[in-house]
This record gives sequence, C-alpha cells and structure tokens, in this order.
Amino acid sequence: MSRQYSACMRPHDSLLSTVGARVRAARERLGLSRRELSDKSGVSERFLAQLETGQGNISLARFADVAAALDTTPSELLAGVSVARHAGVPVALLGVRGAGKSSVGAALAKRLGARFVEVDQRIEQAAGLKLGEIFELHGEAYYRRVEREVLSQLLGGDAPLVLATGGSIVNDPVNYGLLRERARTVWLRARAEDHWERVVAQGDQRPMAKNPHAFAELRALLSAREGLYATAQHVVDTGGRTIAEVVEAVAAAVGA
Repeated sequence: MSRQYSACMRPHDSLLSTVGARVRAARERLGLSRRELSDKSGVSERFLAQLETGQGNISLARFADVAAALDTTPSELLAGVSVARHAGVPVALLGVRGAGKSSVGAALAKRLGARFVEVDQRIEQAAGLKLGEIFELHGEAYYRRVEREVLSQLLGGDAPLVLATGGSIVNDPVNYGLLRERARTVWLRARAEDHWERVVAQGDQRPMAKNPHAFAELRALLSAREGLYATAQHVVDTGGRTIAEVVEAVAAAVGA
C-alpha cells in the first residue's frame, strides 16, 4: 500500500488488511515460510505476499485453498470481520506502546463527536493507584479484575466512545472477549522500529535507559502478540502515515 493515504480509502481495504494479518499470523504459528505455504496451497508466493500485506483481493476458491493449507477454514479467518457496523458502537484501539492509541484516539474521538477514554487511566482512578503500584502491590489478577469492571462500565453505556486500551488486554481471553463483543476493535499495526522511534520522539528515554536488550524485547513482544492483535475486527497499518491519515483510515474501516 502506498505510504500516501487517500481520504477516499474504501472500507473493504481494511477487511483485506485484517484478513492478510490473520493469514500471516496463522502461517507463522505453523512455522511455514511463504514458499512452503505457496507449495501447499497452489497460490503463488508473490500473491501470498500481497495477500498478507492487505493488497491482494483473493478469489473465494483460492482463499479456501490458503485456509486449508493453514489447517483452518475461511470462516475462521473471517470471524468477526465486518466492513461497517453501527456508528453508536464504541471503537477500541489496540496495540503496544508507541502504536499511537492516545494521539489517534483523541483525534478520532473529536472527528466522531465521541468521548475519548484511556482505559488504563480509568483503572488507576478505580484502584486509587498508579499502574506500577497496582502490579507491585496486588499483581496481575487484581489488575485484570479492575480492567474488567472498568470495561463493563464503559461498554454498558450509550454514549459514543473511543477507547485506548492497555497493550496487554489481548492476553486476557475474558476481557478481550468482552471488548470484541461490545466494541469495534482496531489494531494499529506498525513495525517494531516505528514503535521505538515514536516513543523516543516523544522524549521518553526509558526504553533504552537501563536495558540494552529493550529493542529486541519489543520485537519479541510484537511477534508474540501479533496473532492475538490480528483477531481484531479491523487492522490499520500506521507506518509512514500522519495521525490525520491514520484517523481517516480508522474512520473508513469502522464505517464512520
């Protein structure tokens, strides 16, 4: 996809990007190279590359061949994907630190006339503690319980919302399931290099301060979570795009 974003992006572009991300995640889970998947499916390696990057509009028959080669079905690869949903359903942004959830979320909320909420800030308010203190004093199980309570409250109302979620929410099946059931989930996908550069550009030197392996750990984290993030209803690539361009892409994806 061109780095220059057009405001007339079609909603099904997001569907192709989402399905492509799921195909890639499934292939990597099986430890297959694109060449090996090509041999198993009969689909050319070049077209598989286009499919995985959201640029290939595959036929149903070929899509079925790819799904079979991945030991899955077309319906499983398409589960939860939609071109557009009701405008009143909250939009929930997913991604690790540096994905742009806060900046994109605030701008998207303004565009949609919605309220913007940082979920982790709400968790801190509910617990009366900073995130680090929550984990240090009470552990992850407590954090997840408060996260679930906050999400239930936020997603139970009628007011239009844009949510910036905690990066690890995809690791909790219950909380992530609640989010996927009641909100339009959007993964703001980027390379590890993009995440790193954005955090540093914000003046935050913490990633490299005391850990020389921080970038390698970030890359490993993204790799570990990619398959989970790919189950979002929409995937929007953010590399090489301005905040305004990403906002327009997300709005087009959710049909707003």
